[in-house]
Amino acid sequence: MELQKRIRTFWNAISDRDIAEINNGYCQDEDTYVVLEGPRLATKGFSMISKGWKDFANSPISLDKIIWTEGPYEEIVGDMGWISGVTDLYISVNGKEIMNTFRSSFVMKKEDGDWKIRHEHVSAAHPDPYGVGDWLKNDK
Repeated sequence: MELQKRIRTFWNAISDRDIAEINNGYCQDEDTYVVLEGPRLATKGFSMISKGWKDFANSPISLDKIIWTEGPYEEIVGDMGWISGVTDLYISVNGKEIMNTFRSSFVMKKEDGDWKIRHEHVSAAHPDPYGVGDWLKNDK
């Protein structure tokens, strides 16, 4: 529950376009790595992550809500932990509402008593990446 609370604070900051609190959610060095749901694929380094969020806050995109639909699952070992699950992300773009389902995972590191994102991975599932459908067979 500890990491769930921290990620919810992070998501609320995104909804509020609170750049300072969004930035506060990350390990603030150039080894922090984010895998994105968008066309860029990934961003490495806090300076570029911060710029991305600043640009997001100035975009027509509005984060309305994020709901965990599977999980979240979390584990903490020492000063590192992870939280992962499936999320439904509700946004508005120029008044048009959009919902997408993503796999969401965060590797967290405790710094100065607060959990920070060391690695973030948010991605949409490809409908048929290998051209064979789901290889998990129904044993009926």
